[in-house]
Amino acid sequence: MGPIESPTRHRKNQATGRRQRATLRPRTRRCLLKGCEQGFHARHPRQRYCSDNCRQEARRWSRWKAQQRYRETVAGRQKRNGQSRRYRERVKKRKPRQPEAVNEPARVITAKHFFRAHVRPAGLLRAIRAPAAKPFAAFLFPGMPASAGAGCGAGAALETGTHLIPAY
Repeated sequence: MGPIESPTRHRKNQATGRRQRATLRPRTRRCLLKGCEQGFHARHPRQRYCSDNCRQEARRWSRWKAQQRYRETVAGRQKRNGQSRRYRERVKKRKPRQPEAVNEPARVITAKHFFRAHVRPAGLLRAIRAPAAKPFAAFLFPGMPASAGAGCGAGAALETGTHLIPAY
């Protein structure tokens, strides 16, 4: 036997198809913003989005979509074409940018005399000579005597030639 059309009180012998909820907490909803879709508990029966950010993004998308639909109409296309035409006219009327005036005159550096102040005269270059090359032994053994029998004061060099110095 099915339930009566308008029950005024619960009947013991009729089975109800619903279970009683233990808590009064509403079920979770899904956020309607595409890409978010996370569950949340609504604080208001008509709440559709989980946060203010999602609500603002949905409003922004709604305005964009309405603009797209409007531009598909004949009036929307005419209005957009008028905007583009006015923009092109404004660009044509723009004055070309004037270069900024500089108070001081331009400095010109000629290639001929640029390095002359930094180069030494030829007469001074002849007086500068490369230092004499030292043998390796003088660097390796600065405190060693010249030979086994000689003392520290002998003054004889270990090596007399520079033939062992590598050329770089």
